[in-house]
Amino acid sequence: MTTVTANSAGPYPAPDIAAAVARALDAARARAQPALDGDRTAQKCTGISQDFRASAWEHLDKGDLPQASNKAWGLVAETVKAISAHYGGIIHTHRAIAEVVDELARLAGNAGDTETRDWISAAFLTARGLHTNFYENEMRENTVRGGLISCERLSRRLYELFGPAIAPRRQPGTRQRPRKR
Repeated sequence: MTTVTANSAGPYPAPDIAAAVARALDAARARAQPALDGDRTAQKCTGISQDFRASAWEHLDKGDLPQASNKAWGLVAETVKAISAHYGGIIHTHRAIAEVVDELARLAGNAGDTETRDWISAAFLTARGLHTNFYENEMRENTVRGGLISCERLSRRLYELFGPAIAPRRQPGTRQRPRKR
């Protein structure tokens, strides 16, 4: 079971993160619609993100690169949705996901951590590239594997920096990352 706490897990003040999410959603014109999305809680999105993570590795092991790519994107997308929901925002579009990531990266940069800002932006581009691969099926296995690893790191880092604080669930029979020999 995934647990979510009320505060940010990372070094940034919760009001700053909430303001960044609000700015991003305003920019994407994707404000919360509680009547339609009341069940999109941070905890639910966090659980879905972890399900996508496990599913991505399963598809990769089976050689289904488009599905592995899409699940890796889903891992990152649901992570961003969890952070947004934790601070009162509901995401409806891919643009809103990108806007929230941009604002969170900017928050890191404004705090003087330009390395993290740039890394978040670059890792998110990898996730978007994997999402494109779902439709185009042009990446090779090693590229999808590397992208999935990057998406896992991005998801973990976003939770660490911006919350919600989570205890990731372990699913029976799944592994953190397949080892290549």
